[in-house]
Amino acid sequence: MPRTARIAPGGMLFHVLNRGVGQMRLFRKDRDYQAFEEIMEKTLESCPIRICAYLIMPNHWHFVLWPENDGDMAAFMQKLSVTHVRNWQEHRQRVGMGHVYQGRYKSFPIETDEYFYQAVRYVERNALRANLVSKSEEWRWSSLWRRIHGTTSQRKILGDWPVPKPRNWLDYVNKPQTEAELQALRNCLARGQPYGSEAWTKKTAQRLGLESTLRRRGRPRLH
Repeated sequence: MPRTARIAPGGMLFHVLNRGVGQMRLFRKDRDYQAFEEIMEKTLESCPIRICAYLIMPNHWHFVLWPENDGDMAAFMQKLSVTHVRNWQEHRQRVGMGHVYQGRYKSFPIETDEYFYQAVRYVERNALRANLVSKSEEWRWSSLWRRIHGTTSQRKILGDWPVPKPRNWLDYVNKPQTEAELQALRNCLARGQPYGSEAWTKKTAQRLGLESTLRRRGRPRLH
C-alpha cells in the first residue's frame, strides 16, 4: 500500500463512468480512441478540470476527476459526451438512429488517502483486468500510458493528484486488487455511493444528498 497524505484544498474527487447502450462497442480501431482523446483535450480548453486518471475501453470509459468549483464536472462531462455522441453518429451516418450511451454518466465521490489510490488503480488496471494487455502500462488509451510513454504535450492534460504519487505506483497498479476491494468499488459505481471510510461516507452522503445510496437494496424484511 502506498504511503498516504492529507488532501489539498480545492474540491472533492469523483470516479466517473459511462458505457455504450446495450454494451455496444464504442471504439473499434485506434482512430476511434484517438478521436475521443482529441475531444477530451479540446473540452479541457473551455471546461477546465483536473484529470487525475482515465482509461478508455472498447465499450466504456473511466475518469477520476478533481474539480475545483461546483459545476466544473457537470460542464466538462456534458460537453465531452455531447461532442463525442455527435461526432460518433456523424462518422457512422447514424444521426437520429438511437442512443449511443446507456444514459447519463455515473459518478461517486472518493475520499483521499488509500481510497484515492484504490480508485485510480481500479481505473488504470482495467485493461489488464480484462486481459487486453499483459501489463497495465501497455494499454495505449489511458493516463498510465500517457504519463509513462506520452510526449510533454500529451502529459500536459493530466492534472495534479491530491496526494503524492508513490514511487512504486507501476508495481501497485499491476498488483491484483482483492475481491473485497473490487466489489466495494463496483457497489459504489452501481449505486453512486461515496467511496471511503465509514464516517466519511456517511458525512459525504448527507452533505450531497446521497443518503439513499447507503440503504440496503432488496425487499424489506418481514418481522
